[in-house]
Amino acid sequence: MLGNWLEQIGSVTVMNLRNMRERASSTIVALFGVTGVVTVVVGVLSINEGFRAVLQRAGAEDVAIVLRGGATDEMTSGFAQDATRVIADAAQIVRDGNRPVASSELYVIVDVPMKSTGTPAYVPLRGVTAAAAPELRQGFEITAGRMFTPGTFEIIVGRGAASEFAGLEVGQTLRSGTTDWNVVGHFRDRGSIAESEIWTDAPVLQGVYKRGTSFQSVRARLTSAQAFQAFKDGLTTDPRLNVRVFTERQYYEEQSRTITAIVGSVGMVIAILMGLGAIFAAVNTMYSAVSARAREIATLRALGFGRFPIVVSVLVEAALIGVAGGAIGMTIAYFAFNGLQASTLNWTSFSQITFAFAVTPQLAVQGMVYALILGLLGGFFPSIRAARQPIVRGLREL
Repeated sequence: MLGNWLEQIGSVTVMNLRNMRERASSTIVALFGVTGVVTVVVGVLSINEGFRAVLQRAGAEDVAIVLRGGATDEMTSGFAQDATRVIADAAQIVRDGNRPVASSELYVIVDVPMKSTGTPAYVPLRGVTAAAAPELRQGFEITAGRMFTPGTFEIIVGRGAASEFAGLEVGQTLRSGTTDWNVVGHFRDRGSIAESEIWTDAPVLQGVYKRGTSFQSVRARLTSAQAFQAFKDGLTTDPRLNVRVFTERQYYEEQSRTITAIVGSVGMVIAILMGLGAIFAAVNTMYSAVSARAREIATLRALGFGRFPIVVSVLVEAALIGVAGGAIGMTIAYFAFNGLQASTLNWTSFSQITFAFAVTPQLAVQGMVYALILGLLGGFFPSIRAARQPIVRGLREL
């Protein structure tokens, strides 16, 4: 029985596929419907993948970030200088000679116009410890100009910020408040979130923004990833401190939840709404195919072909339309979106973060699975109709 069914399914399916040329217009409509849905949905979700990739590249297991107790991010954190010294003295921090590889940092927001629109956007200006900050970013490299000189109004700009915002080329001057900052270099860091920032000397930034000797976070390189728990326990039990301690990866994963949830929800809504349209297009196409082949199907039934092979043959045709549309949509999405540079608002810091759209293999698989589901849903009810069609009525169809 199984072998007979398989033979029948193969015969009817081949016949259906050969006759698709006669239904070219309706087939193309369904194909384009699935293609459009997959292209748009993958494009939206590639924002999520790009944003997540930026944060993941910045996350290391052997680099710790220390915030004030109760703070959820750097903007809500704050330390006196004495506290930062206690943190830097921890035994688990790597030392370069007598100097701990730790950077006490503060973070402010400056207005910089976007190149694309000329409208102002909030860009992070980070004060760092010049000697240690580059060592704490795994892929840090000056790509143009030089490192800023401590004690001066000099800044270096991340590659992402330089590409998205105006007035940040080497040799230009950024005016913020009453201060002119001289751009002396550009840097990169493997596409991480650091590339969305502008860096300067922390004590200089403290003076300009009247922060005294306060900082907002301490970033430190540990002797190993395994040393993190001892580092955390030592700081959280120290009566002189009130702190929260994260690995870099933990911190950025927490920071990414809001934006990924928003983009993921938007992508889901778009997928559902556009998917309904694609399903209707596929349903119409397959109903048209079933109606056009009413006599053919009835003849097959009269010759002994079962209902199940008829159902499967219609579903196979619909699934192939879905897969073909998905493949075209994925190809368009990859060449249109993958690597596209953009910026968006980081809702935790209310500043811009630059990133590149990322059409990943996982996203490609999701898109193809979604296209296949659209095709199968579009062919389901027409296949049932084809199987239930009375043989006598089908043979009378002109």
